Parts: sequence; C-alpha cells; structure tokens
Amino acid sequence: MIFDQIRDRRAIVDRRRLVGEIAAIAEGPGDAAARRQALLGLLKGALASGRAEIRARFDAGASGLETATATAYLIDQIIILAYQFASERVFPESNPTASERLCVAAVGGYGRAEMAPFSDVDLLFLLPYKRTPHSEQVVEFVLYLLWDLGLKVGQATRSIAECLARARHDLTIRTSLLDARYIYGDQALFLELRRRFQAEVVEGSGVEFLAAKLSERDERHNRMGDSRYVVEPNIKDGKGGIRDLHTLMWIAKYLYHVEDVGELVARGVLSADEHRRLVTAQRFLWTIRCRLHYLADRAEERMTFDLQPEIARLSHYAARGGNLGVERFMKHYYLVAKDVGDLTRVFCAALEAEHMHRPRMRLPWFGGRREVGGFLLQHGRLSVADKNEFATDPVRMIELFHVAQDNDVDIHPEALRLIRSHLGRIEARLRTDPRANQLFVTMLTSPKDPETTLRRMNEAGVLGRFIPAFGRVVAQTQHDMYHVYTVDEHTIFAIGILSRIEHGALTQELPLASAIIHEVLSRKVLYLALFLHDIAKGRGGDHSTIGAHIALKLAPRLGFTREETETVAWLVQHHLVFSNTAFKRDIGDPKTLGDFVQLVQSPERLRLLLVLTVADIRAVGPKVWNGWKGQLLRELYYQAEAAMTGGAGLGGQAERVRAAQARLRELLADWPEAAIKSFQDRNYPSYWLSLDADTQARQARLVRAADVTGERLKIDSRIDRFRAVTELTLYAPDHPGLFAGVAGAMAVSGASIVDARIFTTSDGMALDTFWIQTTDGRAFDEPERIAKLTATITRTLTGGFRPAMALAKRPAMAARTAVFRVEPRVLIDNRASNTFTVIEVNARDRQGLLYDVTRTLAEQRLSIGSARISTYGERAVDVFYVKDLFGLKVLQPQRLESIKDALLAALADSPGEVAASRSTAAQRPVAATR
Repeated sequence: MIFDQIRDRRAIVDRRRLVGEIAAIAEGPGDAAARRQALLGLLKGALASGRAEIRARFDAGASGLETATATAYLIDQIIILAYQFASERVFPESNPTASERLCVAAVGGYGRAEMAPFSDVDLLFLLPYKRTPHSEQVVEFVLYLLWDLGLKVGQATRSIAECLARARHDLTIRTSLLDARYIYGDQALFLELRRRFQAEVVEGSGVEFLAAKLSERDERHNRMGDSRYVVEPNIKDGKGGIRDLHTLMWIAKYLYHVEDVGELVARGVLSADEHRRLVTAQRFLWTIRCRLHYLADRAEERMTFDLQPEIARLSHYAARGGNLGVERFMKHYYLVAKDVGDLTRVFCAALEAEHMHRPRMRLPWFGGRREVGGFLLQHGRLSVADKNEFATDPVRMIELFHVAQDNDVDIHPEALRLIRSHLGRIEARLRTDPRANQLFVTMLTSPKDPETTLRRMNEAGVLGRFIPAFGRVVAQTQHDMYHVYTVDEHTIFAIGILSRIEHGALTQELPLASAIIHEVLSRKVLYLALFLHDIAKGRGGDHSTIGAHIALKLAPRLGFTREETETVAWLVQHHLVFSNTAFKRDIGDPKTLGDFVQLVQSPERLRLLLVLTVADIRAVGPKVWNGWKGQLLRELYYQAEAAMTGGAGLGGQAERVRAAQARLRELLADWPEAAIKSFQDRNYPSYWLSLDADTQARQARLVRAADVTGERLKIDSRIDRFRAVTELTLYAPDHPGLFAGVAGAMAVSGASIVDARIFTTSDGMALDTFWIQTTDGRAFDEPERIAKLTATITRTLTGGFRPAMALAKRPAMAARTAVFRVEPRVLIDNRASNTFTVIEVNARDRQGLLYDVTRTLAEQRLSIGSARISTYGERAVDVFYVKDLFGLKVLQPQRLESIKDALLAALADSPGEVAASRSTAAQRPVAATR
C-alpha cells in the first residue's frame, strides 16, 4: 500500500479514536444540525493536529515526498470519516439498489498521493448509472463538510459511462483518471472503471496520448518562458519542474502499464543510474515545493526573490567561495532542472526505439538511416554505430557536435546518453588535443547557429568538462533582479545574439553593431572574448581580471596566436568599460572621452568592444536592452572613433563651439540674425559642447516663444521612439533646488530620469533637458501622462505642490523585492573631469530616490551640471557632475567628507522617513544652485 511507508500514522490521525467519538456524537443528544456542527469541530481539530504533526516532521528533516504522502493520508482519513457519517448515520440505506452504489476516488495529484500542504483536493464521486436522490444527498453532505473544513475541493460526480466518454475527448480528464485512486465506498465500482478505462480508452491510443502530452508540455514551457534558468522559477509548471516529471510518469503508465517509474529499469527504458537521478530530482523538487507552501502559508509554486534566501537558509546552504548561500542553492536547483531535461530526452529516445515499428507511430524525428561524417543519421538525428567509439577515441565526442552543427541536424538522445557515460574520458589529454580544440573553435565561430551547438554541449555536460573554467559557471546564479539567466545560459545566449548581429537579423534594433561587425578584423577573437567575458563569475574578486588570466591560458590551447590571445584577454579585462563610460559618465566632458580613448587606443579594439558590449547587454534579459542604451553607446563610439581617426573630436573648445553655433545657424536659417545672436550670447561654451544641433534648435525656438509671450516657465516634450525615451526641456528662472523639485515631480508622476543636462543662461534662466522613461524602460509617451507630468512640474516649481508630502504617502516597496540588500555607497572622484567633481551614488532603487539625492546635493550647496541615472535590477547607480557655489570643483577633504556623509544618510533612510523628514525642509530657501 502507498501509505505503508508512513511511520506512526496514528500520530498524524487516530481514526480508531475518532470513529468512537463520532459514534458518540451520532448517538448523543441534539438535532441533526447540532450533530453536524459537533462533527465539524471534531474533524477540524483532527485536521489541524494532523497538519501540525506533518509540519513538525518536515521541519525535523522529512522529505517533501514524505510530507506529500502524509498529507494525502491525512485527507483520506478525513474524507472517509465524513463519507461514513453521511452514508451510515445521516442517509443510511438498509437495502441499497444497484443504482445507489457510490464510491469516492482521488484524482490528479491527490490520486498519486502527492499533496503539497495547501494543494487542492480533487475528488471523483463515481456512480454506476445516473444520479439518484440518495447519492446526491451523500455527495452534497460530504462536499459541504469538506468546504466548511477550509479545504479547496475540486470535484466531479459522474457515472462510469460519463467518465469514459469525457476521457476520450478531454486530455485533462483522461490524465486525471490515469492517476485515480480508490478512497472509500463501493470498491467494485472503482475497479470496473479502471478495467473499462484501460480497455476502452487507453488501449490503442498510446501514440495519440504521447503526442498530446508532449505538445501540452511544450505549450506549458512557452507560457513559463521556455527556459530552466529564469530567476524566479515555477517549481511545479516551469521547465525542468515537477510537472515535467509527471509527464514522464503519465507516459510510462499509459504506454508501459506500470504504476511506478522504477519498473522501467527492468524494461530497459531507464538505467539504474537514470532512475536514481529521477528519484533524487523528484525528492529535491518536492522538498522545495513543500517549503514554498509552508513559507508562503498558501499554495505558492513560484520561487520568488524574497523566498529564495529563506529556502536556502532552511536547506542549510551557507555562503562559500565567494557565493552567497542563496546562489549555491539556486545553482543546485538549476542543475536538478537540467537533470530533468536530460531524463526527458532519454525517455523519449526509449519511446522511439520501443514504438517506431508501429505503423501509427509517426513522431517528427522519424526517418531513414544513413552515414554522415562517420556517424549514423538515424531517424533524422545523429547517433553512433559503435557504442565503444567514444571509449577508443574521445575526440569523437567533440566531433559529434561539430558534424551535427555542420549538417543542421539534432543529436539522438541515445548518443547523448552514451556521451554522459563517457564524460570521464574528457580529461587533460583530450583538452590539449589540437584536433579537439580546433573543432571547438570552429563550432564557436561557425555561421551555423553556434548558440544551439554550445547549448547542446552544455546540456550534455561536455562543455564544462572540455573547458573546466566554464564548468564552474554552469548553473551559476547572481541573486539580483538584473541578471535574468544563469551565467552559462547568459553566455550561450550572448553568442547567439552575436551570431544574429553578424547575420543581419538585428539590423533595425542594433544598427551600429550590425554595421561595424563586418569591419572587425579579428572575428574569432570577438567570439572567444564574448564566450569568456563572465567565466570568472562567482569566484570572488574582480571577475574581469580573473577572467583575463583565464583567457591568457586558454586561448593558446585553442590555437590562438600571442597577439590574438592578448586581445582576447584585454577584451575580457575591459568588457564593462564601454557600458560604464556610456551609462555612468558624461561623454561630453573632454576628459571622460580622453581617458576612454587612451584606454582603448585602436579603432579595431573600439569595434570589438562595442559589439561585445551590445551582445552582452542584449543577452542579460528580454527587458534590459532599449533604444536609449543603444543611443548612449553609439554616441560614445562615434566620438571615440572621431578622436582616434583625427576627426572633429580632436578640435579645441573654441573651434568646437564655433562649429556648433554654425550648425545652429543652418537649422535656423529663417531667423533674423539678431535673434540667433541673442540666443548664442545667452549660453556658455558648455552648452554648445553638450547637446546636438537638433536639440539646440528646438530649445532656441522654445526660448524665443517664451520671450515673445513673456512666459517665465515653459515646458516642451518630444518622444523619441527609436531610443525609447522622451526628451523634456524646461525653461524657467534658475533657483536653488530646481533639479530636486523636477525629480520629485517626476517620481510622483511615475517617470524615471535616465539622463539630464543642466544649464544656466547668462540672464539667470535655467535651460534644462531631461530624458525620461517609464519605470519599465519605455518612452514616457502617453499624452495624458505627459500632460499630468507637465502640470505637476509646473505646480511644484510655482509652490502649489509638494512632492515630498505625496511620496511620503506612497506604499513601501513590495516584500519580494525588498529582500535585496544593496549596501549604500558614495564615490567622489575629482580626476574624472577637469571642471566638475563627479559623485557616484549606489543604492537600492526605490521610489523618490533621485529626489532624495538631489535634495541632499542642493542642501550641500552644490550645482548639478549633468546627471546619468541608471538602474540595474534593484540597484540604482546615479552619477552627478557638480560644482560649488563659485562654479569650481569641490576639493577640500572635510567638505567632501561632509557631502559623502549627508548622501549616505539619505540613502540609508526608508522612502517614507526621507520624505517626511524633508517635507518641511523642502519649503525652506536653500543657499545653493542646482
């Protein structure tokens, strides 16, 4: 019996004692309603104490499967007692007719005796024919009692004929009947259903059921993101989760008529090792699932960010080797999910071998047999003819993937199974084999879908064995909201992005990278550098530096020259420099550009670094890349290229100012000369060096319109859909705290500032440009939202609205994201710019953060010249170019320390505390400019 494995079942529920107490209730005083209420109280107590006992056993170390079985046992006993009371005490039949036979069966997960703590109770009330008044009374009594106990019951009341008719046409019902388990009542009725279900539904429909279940699985994977490596995996329905194991079990039951997958070992479908891995995966996933339910105190199937650290702690995963405990736990989870995928492939291969001779079996992979590259092309997939081939020549394991890639065919699961049994042959001798290394480089740089080939090698365990440094990042996670995939999956995905860029598949989205990749002279250097760029993640220390050392050792092994090796290592060492400069620094500042050019030095390295950076960012996650990031990278590339090749970027300041003003004259050709000169004279050199001519022309028209009408506050907006950004220009009298007021108004309106250019004209007017997005990285483009934002900024700057008060009333960050800890950090750099002090602020992102920071800068009497605002998941990185009241850099050590302390104090506060403490301070005059 399935429940025989449960130790001390009476401690969970003592049915013998309960039967006696129920008899006393039935025979005691009171009416039917009173007796039902007494029964309900008794069963509630039994259910609560039974659940407490099961939870205590789980907390003491019982597995998830043991917990699931015990929970099903407990529910069984409650249902049996309720059914007995209804059929024997409330609606007794001394001489029931054949039509009044009735039994109750468990279906679905409950039928398999696999019940997570808060799972639904799925029941089938089985009748021989149509319903009778007596059966309806019993069913209704039991169901209402179960509902009153707080159980979530899914139920159906059907005759045998109805069950069979529905099962023929409904895959869900057919699957639930496959798991059906007798609980109580007329057992002969249940056995008749089982016999007829097998004879009338299952027999002869194996191929149909198989195809339907695999299709259902694929659709479910697509809904869940079609990856095992999502950051918040669904433990039940996600790829590599419990439902995938269920699919294997259902197919095994249906095609092989087994009750336990372990029976497939004797049938030769699974090896003993594969069955052991299946059981291990099942135990691990079920333990996590039960842990999730208990932590959430409800039926929760998704491992959300807030629950992952707690699950890791309770599962005894401690920090080690530079990895957090939660990262080590999630790595274990992804490896188990990968194991489930391996088992799925093996099982499908066995199905093919077992059933292919049947005329009705026409799975997509079936076909003829021929030899390709020394391998056997069997049923459309590559396999081996000799099972000793990998033992005698291990290089053939690498060659198998190369031949599959070269011929655009898949690899047969039996071949992958054979590889797995020979992974130990991938050792030092094979790693230094020139043929093996040449094959790997050819696959990595192949125009034929290197992403799929690398993923196949990774799934088979070959990639991590052939390149051990890569094996260390397999299933390696980073516990944050920015990195969507594991390190190995991100790397392989990035190679796929690079290949698509090269093939012109992303020209509209990534125009510059798609153009210059064909100018790259070191193509294979680019592919290897991208493959290695994150290979040292999780080791502690700077992964870029450690990765560069790995590249210096690995590249020569792969046949790269000394010059190529040096370039690969340089790219790995500096793979973050392009994005850090473009996203965190003002590239309009000559020193920023000069430092970048001095580091990169050559146009070839510039091209390589740009394409690598684009592929890297694009592969982080589906929502990370946007047009604004692309524009920032393009601006840096073009300016650096001009500086390297002797273009306009090398001109002196006066010459560049004159050139910018000349371009403006061309765009304002219809203006009077006096009007153009008036606008030019009102702006300082920094203005002409920081914005493009089109933006300056728009702002000139805005200023002139304000002068004509006498308006002292004017706001204009322009949507740039390609860059996924909205450009907002503000023309208003300059005054202390202006930037902070605008930032507060935008926070209240749901707009995020990603970049800002701040200028004061010679007549004391502010001419500021803000580039804004929605919180999910899209252009702030809805007309009503723009109108509301404009109104809020106007009210804020005219004193009619206080952002601090509004922000104080906003709800705090959701608990699932509040789990992330970002240590506040303030970096002050006086070397990055010749004219500004550069302040970089790192903190956990939250609503109103920018407002708090800019208010603090205003209180410190600092003027903001420009700002770069970036968000990486839960981490905000904001950079400000500031000067003091006299327009100079801040150099005094004590003053710098005071600024840093003030900013750290603001970052450490909660949003509500910050807003409340500053709600009055925001109204006081501050002796500062922006």
